[in-house]
Amino acid sequence: MGQKCNPIGLRLGVNRTWDSRWYASKKEYGKLLQEDIKIREYLQDKLKQAGVSRIIIERPHKKCRVTIHSARPGVVIGKKGADIEKLKSDLGRYTDSEIHLNIVEIRKPEIDAKLVADNIGQQLERRVAFRRAMKRAVQSAMRLGAGGIRINCSGRLGGNEIARMEWYREGRVPLHTLRADVDYGVATAFTTYGTCGVKVWIFKGEILEHDPMAQDKKLAEGDAGRPRRETAA
Repeated sequence: MGQKCNPIGLRLGVNRTWDSRWYASKKEYGKLLQEDIKIREYLQDKLKQAGVSRIIIERPHKKCRVTIHSARPGVVIGKKGADIEKLKSDLGRYTDSEIHLNIVEIRKPEIDAKLVADNIGQQLERRVAFRRAMKRAVQSAMRLGAGGIRINCSGRLGGNEIARMEWYREGRVPLHTLRADVDYGVATAFTTYGTCGVKVWIFKGEILEHDPMAQDKKLAEGDAGRPRRETAA
């Protein structure tokens, strides 16, 4: 289970919420889903340099609220907010709803799985030694407080004639534990000799209170505060 399931999909509704949060009738559902996909594709392509980790889309009545989680919010906002206005007008082409943009800064990009995967992918494209890139990412994550990290790189690593997979792990990454907050990210490095895939799992602690938004709050540390079952003597 732990190896075959996407850790984010496995935990939806348990300790993580969906990235698209809206309700639509059968008639509108397909149209709104296509809008979401186009908005995400456009933003990921346009904001490659901004370190975008997540794009959350909410749709209150006839509005479209897009929240961009970015490691470099200054790149998204631009000088005096000029780039935000351009983004709004560009996104207007994909939807009839009124667009609202929010930018959220990611304080520790070293423990965000998507950003770590993107960073390693970019290094592979620049022909950095893959083992060095992976080890550096593991050390940075553990230093900044991750409970555990695992990184998989696969493809023609180092330009070899045969594709293979290499992985590093440090700390614990409990894939079967549903209360564990495991962040997962995937990236593809487009190298001259083919594509290399990068997968990153980062364990950030355990979410113990029953709260769908708990992942965005300070994580409870260890098993402190976990209810104990009393047994009769």
